[in-house]
Amino acid sequence: MKPVTEKDESGEGGWSRRDFLLATSALAAAPLFTRAGAARAAQIARESAPGETVVPTCSTFDCGGKCDIRAHVQGGVVTRISTCPDDEVDPEMPLMRACVRGRGYRQFVYHPDRLKYPMKRVGKRGEGKFARITWDEATTLIADNLRRITDQHGPASRFMHTDTAVSGGAFSGDKMARRLLNLTGGYLESYHSVSMGNTAAATPYTYGTAASGSSLDTLAETKLVILWGHNPNETIFGHTNHYFQQMKRNGTRFIVVDPRYSDTVASLADQWVPLLPTTDNAVMDAMMYVIISENLHERAFIARHAIGFDESTMPPGVPAGESLTAYLFGEKDNVAKTPEWAERITHVPAQTIRQLARDYATTKPAALIQGWGPQRHICGERTARGSTLLATITGNVGVKGGWAAGYGGIGNRLFCADPYSVPNPVTEKISIMNWVQACDDAQKVTQECGLKDAEKLSSNIKFIFNLAGNYLANQNPDINQTVKVLEDDSKVEFIVVSDLFLTPSARYADVLLPETSFMERWNIGETWGTGNYLLLSQKLVEPAFERRSDYDWLRDVARKLGVEARFSEGRSEKAWVEHIWEKTREALADHALPDFAGLCQQPHVYLKAPPYVAFEENIRDPENHPFPTPSGKIEIFSKRLWEMNHPEIPALSHYVPAQEGPQDALRAKYPLQLITWKGKNRANSTQYANPWLQEVARQQLWINPQDAQARGIGQGDLVRIYNDRGVVQIPAQVTPRIIPGVVAMQAGAGGSPTRRASITAAARTC
Repeated sequence: MKPVTEKDESGEGGWSRRDFLLATSALAAAPLFTRAGAARAAQIARESAPGETVVPTCSTFDCGGKCDIRAHVQGGVVTRISTCPDDEVDPEMPLMRACVRGRGYRQFVYHPDRLKYPMKRVGKRGEGKFARITWDEATTLIADNLRRITDQHGPASRFMHTDTAVSGGAFSGDKMARRLLNLTGGYLESYHSVSMGNTAAATPYTYGTAASGSSLDTLAETKLVILWGHNPNETIFGHTNHYFQQMKRNGTRFIVVDPRYSDTVASLADQWVPLLPTTDNAVMDAMMYVIISENLHERAFIARHAIGFDESTMPPGVPAGESLTAYLFGEKDNVAKTPEWAERITHVPAQTIRQLARDYATTKPAALIQGWGPQRHICGERTARGSTLLATITGNVGVKGGWAAGYGGIGNRLFCADPYSVPNPVTEKISIMNWVQACDDAQKVTQECGLKDAEKLSSNIKFIFNLAGNYLANQNPDINQTVKVLEDDSKVEFIVVSDLFLTPSARYADVLLPETSFMERWNIGETWGTGNYLLLSQKLVEPAFERRSDYDWLRDVARKLGVEARFSEGRSEKAWVEHIWEKTREALADHALPDFAGLCQQPHVYLKAPPYVAFEENIRDPENHPFPTPSGKIEIFSKRLWEMNHPEIPALSHYVPAQEGPQDALRAKYPLQLITWKGKNRANSTQYANPWLQEVARQQLWINPQDAQARGIGQGDLVRIYNDRGVVQIPAQVTPRIIPGVVAMQAGAGGSPTRRASITAAARTC
């Protein structure tokens, strides 16, 4: 085996040194942006050099929209990127033009530190020591260990980890790995999302379903939008901002509730309401107190559509004093949830809370849209349901221009068909948040903490596929525990990682494989729910060195397991994408989609759909369209949660002081709260290595001037932030854009390879 050096430019895999230098020199010469405006952008998009081909495509990363990329290809190399000109964008069907990430994709794809060869671990797991092996050796190791572990521990010992770097595409290696696992006995499935799992889990206890988003075009005439912990200018781009900017021009008033003066506040907000993290429910409680005490609530709407508002509408079998009005007016605890009460907890002035409550209740219609940041805290279930209660008592559920729940906008509601899945013989499922416990001790994963369709797990997780994901050991809620478990190869016996770079998660691989980028394979880009189009993600160039797509090497593994014919059905990667598209055409026959040959000629397909208002039928005709809750109504009070009897998940969502929140006794030792945010320069950790995007937003710790002065911290000082879990050294950004008592840094940076220097993203005090 050949030891792997940091940089290998031997040109193996079909690339010469000249090819490599051509690509990297093109990187150095290309500008990130031009200043010539829209006219120049249109001119650039239509220009091509002699021998150059301009190919429309898109990425398949986990970002909110699929931006239109015009890749300029010459001599087998992408030499630069442009985007669609303004005059090609339909204002009624906004196609996302290349964002700052999209403009920088070449620096990412042609980065010299990309993985080049298959490798196997030669040191202790986590040390990041690997030696080069052949592809035949790699796929044999994978097949042999799959067979061995399945024979010893059963198919439920196999796990497919979450992988956001490919989840924006209709076809991906992780989906085909699941197909392979199901063809050979199955695997332990997970459910929920690491992005918005609390919202998905909590919202059904109000409405009976988590599918509570409307299409953004229904907000065109909305007079007031409250963005609660929602920061689309840095996280989603594209469609959401198109509609919001259009609304702003038409006079919609925007209020942003966030501890940080984000770019969304700067560009949209008429008012910024900062608060201490984890205290959102206290503000919501006080708003409801004002709305009800001043008789601003929608009595008829509540009476017809909701239970749990007052004692007369409570479900049977619940003792007195548990309704919303009883809680707000302190009938049980003698504490009225007034704005003054909330001010002491949240640091939001009482008069600001009164004004916010009155504005929301008296502006018709109004939309309170909660982002995913607040629900990622330990109190996330309460915060997610809190917004549903406000929407209910103001009558903003099921009406055009209102909003029922957290962010989750609906666009076309039509996605690519999934004709290549195979049923999973393993029925038991875990929450994605429980995978570490399932690796450490399967007995810890019970029905109470999320196990589904089984009384207990039949095995610990022993085999992990981690394809295109850095959540394994970089952004996990408890990195210290995760790393401790992963380092012990007697627990998880074999880990396969496929990625573009040696990420912190990749260091824990037993076999590490060099994956292709989206420019080097075929796919179909699917927008999040806010988009109304599909894009063909075309293969632009051949992969260099010994890089292979996940599907390509999975075929080898399938062959060695004796299931290749059923696995591939004789299709190449491109043939699978064509197959998916043709099945999608059948499913969407009313849309007259082009065939695959036509898609290759015109890679953007718009799916026009009428505006959609969540729960409109339930509100218009509740007798024939009841809510899918036990009562058939909106459940302000959930008897299901009452019977669960969990003190941190009350049946009536309200403020409960959070662990490590501002009222925790730990604050005497660690007086500052730490939060993180998603930045505009990368999707989670994807593109962390991109030098252009490191310039777009530097990794810094935001700290308020008051807190900085008290600690003798100056602008740019290298500060040490720490708690009982770990330590981070980071430059300080002294700024009033973060409120006193709170510090913040962007999530997704590459961490230290040592466990002692890691810090969990869930840590809130420092």
